Amino acid sequence: MEGVTLLLFGLAMLNNLAATTVRDIIKTVQPLNDGQIIVSAGETFALGFFSPGNSKNRYVGIWYHKIPIQTLVWIANRDNPLADSSGVLMLNESGVLALLNHNKSVIWSSNSSRSAKYPVAKLLDTGNFIVQDGNNNNDSRDSLWQSFDHPVDTVLPGQKLGRSIITGLNWYLSSWNNSDDPSQGIYNIQVDTGGYPQFVLREGTVKIYRFGPWNGIHSGGSPLVQQNSALIFTYVSNEEETYVMYDFIHKSTSFRMVLATDGNFKGVYWSDEENGWAEFARAPVDVCDSYEKCGAYASCNINNAPLCDCLDGFVQKTTYTDSDCVRRTSLSCHGDGFLKFSGLKLPDTERSWFDKNISLMDCSILCMKNCSCTAYAALDISKGTRGCLLWFNDLTDIKKVTEVDQDIYIRMAGAEVGERHANSIINEHDKEDVELPILDLSEISSATNNFSSDNKLGQGGFGSVYKGTLNDGREIAVKRLSENSRQGLQEFKNEVMHIAKLQHRNLVRLLGCCIQAGERLLVYEFMPNKSLDSFIFDEKKSMLLDWPRRLVIINGIARGLLYLHQDSRHRIVHRDLKAGNVLLDSELNPKISDFGLARSFGGNETGANTNHVVGTYGYMPPEYIFEGAYSTKLDVFSFGVLILEIVCGKRNRGFYHEDNLLGHAWRLFTEGKCCEIVDATIKDSLNLSAALRAIHVGLLCVQLSPDDRPNMSSVVLMLTSESALPQPKVPGFFTNRNVVGDSSSPSTHNQYSNNEMTVSLMSAR
Repeated sequence: MEGVTLLLFGLAMLNNLAATTVRDIIKTVQPLNDGQIIVSAGETFALGFFSPGNSKNRYVGIWYHKIPIQTLVWIANRDNPLADSSGVLMLNESGVLALLNHNKSVIWSSNSSRSAKYPVAKLLDTGNFIVQDGNNNNDSRDSLWQSFDHPVDTVLPGQKLGRSIITGLNWYLSSWNNSDDPSQGIYNIQVDTGGYPQFVLREGTVKIYRFGPWNGIHSGGSPLVQQNSALIFTYVSNEEETYVMYDFIHKSTSFRMVLATDGNFKGVYWSDEENGWAEFARAPVDVCDSYEKCGAYASCNINNAPLCDCLDGFVQKTTYTDSDCVRRTSLSCHGDGFLKFSGLKLPDTERSWFDKNISLMDCSILCMKNCSCTAYAALDISKGTRGCLLWFNDLTDIKKVTEVDQDIYIRMAGAEVGERHANSIINEHDKEDVELPILDLSEISSATNNFSSDNKLGQGGFGSVYKGTLNDGREIAVKRLSENSRQGLQEFKNEVMHIAKLQHRNLVRLLGCCIQAGERLLVYEFMPNKSLDSFIFDEKKSMLLDWPRRLVIINGIARGLLYLHQDSRHRIVHRDLKAGNVLLDSELNPKISDFGLARSFGGNETGANTNHVVGTYGYMPPEYIFEGAYSTKLDVFSFGVLILEIVCGKRNRGFYHEDNLLGHAWRLFTEGKCCEIVDATIKDSLNLSAALRAIHVGLLCVQLSPDDRPNMSSVVLMLTSESALPQPKVPGFFTNRNVVGDSSSPSTHNQYSNNEMTVSLMSAR
């Protein structure tokens, strides 16, 4: 009997010990009474009953366990408090949590679309309180119910703020009424999905602050999101849900974002030094954050007085009490254009339209074709520009910001767009007006069948070239500079600056350009026979170029270079003369093209130096490769290489011999065997003396020293006369063993360092 008594006493002691032990779960047979708490496994959070401030009401909530100031992050019954301490939180057999009062009436309960065999309610170290089936999984994604789906005024790391389309859940925040009353206050933050999703802070139903639309990096114009490198934001918007979620990189620090009773949305962290919560960031931050502080088409700048200013192209309405701005020039729909604005918080997207899968260029075209479209922007700027965001109403709630690197294109009358905006890039280095038509993107896109691959003529180091037909029937070639090319913008400037006013029958004619929707387009006259290299290096097509035609091509290129070096407005060095940059018209006349690497000299300048050598292997002289020195004699060297390639039908690079083409030609010249180098396909039409003279001139052009090379006026004279020619010296050539890398790929860029000078070499395009 004594043994039984001792056994019963021991069991009673164990039961009492279990009842007082802190746990992290609530079971169906183990409810939570007022005065008891459960604590997460890592002792980060606690859940139990509490009374806020000076209130006597009782609530069930979650707070930080180890922080001395009780700080609530979630409340179950915020709008239905208990009047005394008789409350009990229970979990029933189906997995539903219920809060009962003294007479066992349910004053709050959870819900679930699923039931569980062995339900357990568990408090996690994330601050999430979940109901799950069993006690062996902390993954909230497998939960039957979770407190994270029902936020109050606080959003914790890893908690969603947004909306679920599938379940209908609205993850929004609402402030407490006051420090004694946690019931829903007058302020709330939730996502609006009427247009492109955006988060809005309201006082009741009135917008008081708007977070900018997510642009792939941050919520544009929202300082809480932008200025904090310690925060990592995730934004998801698809057919199932739209939400934003954040994490704090300092995992050991307690951090929360809370909508305060005064309507401020704050980021705060616990500071042991201050023994309190320190503010990390907040929104709104100044009066310019007030929703629609300025009227339509006006931006608010906190550093200006007055704060509001009309956007470029807009003027203040005449009514004194009206803060809206109106267009200075009325729209005409099909004659309109777009101006790019930068450094602005994007306007309210409540009445916008978006598509994640189209390009910014297509976005521009859509907006241009719809007369109701007022503006467009890229949807995602995280990796270039992707997606499309269109506005169809007056643009409102615009703020001047310094942190936003996103552009918006606003519809304007054609007269307002003007060439001054498009030419601001073109004339950065040339203050003279460039008389060049500015073409509309929609017109070019239509002409090229939306840059169809079927219209593609070729691919170059700076982009692609497309064939097109304008509305007036003119055939064009459109050079579309690559968005990813670091040198694309510089090439664009050079191309326009150096060729816009050049007029010569042996230079390709630039018809216009387009700077719109992030595109940089150059429109040329179309050359139906493409480039010279497609003929002379092709076994079949080379037969179409007999010797007389090849001589015409050589002389035409020479006259074009003479114009650039001597007769043009500025002395221009092309720097990338090669067979691929000589185009052939319908009658196979040559036209020099591609002035992206060109440089000009003014006054008495004859040369210059660079630390960044660019060009194409096989066409560059030694002084340029090794010293960065360039002058008109650089083009002369390239022309000499081109002469030899035209005569023999072989590339200088890739010439399969113990020497390259220059070395081979020099050796045969010294041996009196120059006729052996002539392309076999032209021997039937060959004028031997003219061919030998061309080879001789070519060798003079590729002399090692630039001083030994003739200028282009002498070259033209030597090619067209029968006067005696000076003897060439050893050419400046490199054997194939000296060549670095492989130029077979159109996009290959080879780099090496010589005498601490960087050399970037581009293969044939």
